[in-house]
Order: sequence, then structure tokens, then C-alpha cells
Amino acid sequence: MANTSAATIYVLNGPNLNLLGTREPETYGHATLADVEKLCAETSAQFGMKADCRQSNHEGELIDFIHEAHASKAAGIIINAGAYSHTSIALHDALIAVKIPAVEVHISNIHARESFRHHSFTAKAAFATLSGFGIDGYRLAIAGLAGKIGVKAKA
Repeated sequence: MANTSAATIYVLNGPNLNLLGTREPETYGHATLADVEKLCAETSAQFGMKADCRQSNHEGELIDFIHEAHASKAAGIIINAGAYSHTSIALHDALIAVKIPAVEVHISNIHARESFRHHSFTAKAAFATLSGFGIDGYRLAIAGLAGKIGVKAKA
């Protein structure tokens, strides 16, 4: 991984995740998006990589981030598309098109919630999905992604 851009993981968060910490804390906990980003930066650094964290409430902007990840030769994508996971064929298609290893993350257990949350278009474009681990799912996703692309933790 000599190329610096190849050592970057894009961490993409979708709609309403900017409200973490105040939005339905009984479901999503008290951690904020800043806490998620700090966790991702620290975890990525353990593998000698960098987390480029982005959040948008707009589907098209998330797609642009995915395209940018491809253009910058990112090593992988961690995506919590929020409600777009269950509705966006466009996000699915973008993830498939760029051919970058992706992991889908959900803070809550989507399978223990409303039935409309049980289907995910983005999961079908990812090599793995984590759900229900709280924000620790991001740490697990980065570790899993690192393993998938053959990057070991630094001593």
C-alpha cells in the first residue's frame, strides 16, 4: 500500500446520522457523529490507514462520495446509508459500479425493528454487513475491511 490514497477508507454516513447523540438515544445510543468519526480515525490508524469521514442527508451527494472514493483509489468504503439502505437502488448501483470493497454498518439491529428495515439494497453491494453493535460496528467494520484487503494491524 505504497500509494497514500490507497490507504484511505471512506466512511459514509447517510441521512439523520448528524443527529446521533440526540436522535432516539434508546435506539441509537448517546454517542455523537463526532464520536463515530474519532473511533474510525483511531481504528484506521491502527492499520496504518486513514478514515475520510463524510455525512450527507442527500442521496446524490452520497453517490458523489462513492464516485470520489473510486477516483481517489480508496482502499474501501464503510457505509451507513441510514434509511437509504432500504430504498436506494442508486446507492447500490454506485457501490457495485466502483468495485471497491464495502461494508455496510447499522448502529441498531435493523432485523429487530420495523419490517421495512429488514431489506437493504446497500447490503447486496457490500461484502459484509454489521448491525446492532452500536457505534462499535464501525470499529468491527474497519477491522473486517482491513482483513479483506490484506492489511494487518500495526504493532
